[in-house]
Amino acid sequence: MSKYMFLFRGGEPGIDPMSDPAGFGAYMMTWKTWMQDLAKTGKYLGGDPLEPGGKTISGKAMKMTDGPFMEGKEVVGGYVIVEAASLDEAVAMSKGCPIYTHDGVVEVRSIQHVDF
Repeated sequence: MSKYMFLFRGGEPGIDPMSDPAGFGAYMMTWKTWMQDLAKTGKYLGGDPLEPGGKTISGKAMKMTDGPFMEGKEVVGGYVIVEAASLDEAVAMSKGCPIYTHDGVVEVRSIQHVDF
């Protein structure tokens, strides 16, 4: 088994949790159900949404800027880590993700194991 990371980009549901708490709750329930289904397979290792802000540090000068301030569809909004026998299995596991219903993207990446 190898570890894979799902990186979630875009897919904003367009549901304001303040004005439509029931609609937002129903949308979040689709995420919870999908993650619970992954957990039942024993292959879900963890995951969380990311806060919208942060800092970006870059280059030799370690220039620090607020951000990320990319286009909304490019921002990584969260991640999930799973175990799978192959990239194909990990991709198949990602296909149940609710983000696709709002035209979002799941980037499936193999996690390289390195002993330091």
